[in-house]
Amino acid sequence: MATGACLPDIPSDPAQDGQPMDRSEPSPALPPRPDRLPASPLPPIPHVDPSDAEGASTEYSHYRTQLSRHRTGLSEHRTDLSEFRTDLSSHRTGLSEHRTEMSMRRTGMSIQRTRLSADRTLMSVARTSLSLIGFGFTLYQVFGKLRDASVIHNAAEPRNFGLSLILLGSLLLVGGIVGHVRFALGLRHLRRTLMDEQLIHGESDYPVSIILITAILLLGIGVLAAVSILFDLSLFG
Repeated sequence: MATGACLPDIPSDPAQDGQPMDRSEPSPALPPRPDRLPASPLPPIPHVDPSDAEGASTEYSHYRTQLSRHRTGLSEHRTDLSEFRTDLSSHRTGLSEHRTEMSMRRTGMSIQRTRLSADRTLMSVARTSLSLIGFGFTLYQVFGKLRDASVIHNAAEPRNFGLSLILLGSLLLVGGIVGHVRFALGLRHLRRTLMDEQLIHGESDYPVSIILITAILLLGIGVLAAVSILFDLSLFG
């Protein structure tokens, strides 16, 4: 009789538990809960006359019949509760499929966020390298113009310092490019593995990094700047 009172109330919206749902498909409907079994007392034990054996047997037979009916009602209610628990299990299975779908999409988006984070890291390296290369080339140009105007007589030290900054910026950029390429290849391999194992869908594009292309072009500019200083060439003029 108390079995129905032990089942907790299940919210009709699974999103109340803090779990996101895939709204592209309707969530499975919550199965109806069976009504509570009304409290019914046990049939009273009959009082019989010990001297009347036939009457006592009849009374006890009626009593056993009443007990059997009571047990049958309890059994039917337990059957209803069992079917309800089965329906709840099916309902939870449906919710688990929705959560699995959302987990797959979150994992795919995490890979994209990781790729964008790697691009931002390479962008930071490129900014630092650009500052070093630009400042070094500016030093070389400024002190070279001052020497040509006979304002100063020796521009070797500023030239060497500017060349050192350009080489340092180029080496820093080479390290950033190599690290980015290795990380990107590893991330692509991980994405392909997850797609083969059907852990993610892989529906979003995975384009070539524009930041990587820009960094390679910047590295070429830095190399040209270093060559122009070393061999006194006018590659940018």
